[in-house]
Amino acid sequence: MIEVIDLCKSFNGQPVLKGLTLSIAAGELLVIIGRSGGGKSVLLKHLIGLFRPDSGQVLINGVDLPGLRGRALDDLRTKFGVVFQGNALFDSVSVFDNVAFPLREKTRLPPDVIHARVEERLEQVGLAGAGHKFPAELSGGMRKRVAIARALVTEPEIVFLDEPTTGLDPILCTTIHHLIRDLHRKLHFTAVMASHEIPDIFEIAHRVAMLHDGVIVEAASPEIIQASANPVVRQFIQGETEGPIQVT
Repeated sequence: MIEVIDLCKSFNGQPVLKGLTLSIAAGELLVIIGRSGGGKSVLLKHLIGLFRPDSGQVLINGVDLPGLRGRALDDLRTKFGVVFQGNALFDSVSVFDNVAFPLREKTRLPPDVIHARVEERLEQVGLAGAGHKFPAELSGGMRKRVAIARALVTEPEIVFLDEPTTGLDPILCTTIHHLIRDLHRKLHFTAVMASHEIPDIFEIAHRVAMLHDGVIVEAASPEIIQASANPVVRQFIQGETEGPIQVT
């Protein structure tokens, strides 16, 4: 479903992605791991079309995403759902209105259909009856659930999750990871998640891709990644300070 070919991107002369290549199959739950500031979010923003590469290709179902403009780009993005690192909720409106926002903006569905869809998603993320509340009244884990419900309310084919457990304690991290896994199994979307939550992500991912120094150094099943002989992968997943990854 997603094909990234020789993707390069620099900012102010500093290369971040250096010829990155990665394939993601339809229905897969792929987790991209790597150091903070190593380019995971930059890669996701290319997959969504928020960034344009300096060179290389991003293909969604064979369509060259960076080559699209205007209506064509908007039409393709209707297939996407996004869970942002900081949730990106609107503080001044209710949980219900936060989740309903993409439907009201991107569709012409009648109000009763929107209402039913929003209530269904809130129930699926464990927030039935919470639609009247405001984000400030919710815990961090509950706000994350709202962000997930909003990402799924348009019934997207592909869901992008950028560090979805940032700021949560270990118990809540595990809870949110299990929620993502269960929703993926139920709704059958393709999921691309950036994370550094080791070892939690090994329980939910179909494949894990290690991003280091601007490229994917290995992409394989969780079992293969955990047994990898690649020194970069081994150092990262074991959290060691000595190795090819420079600790500064």
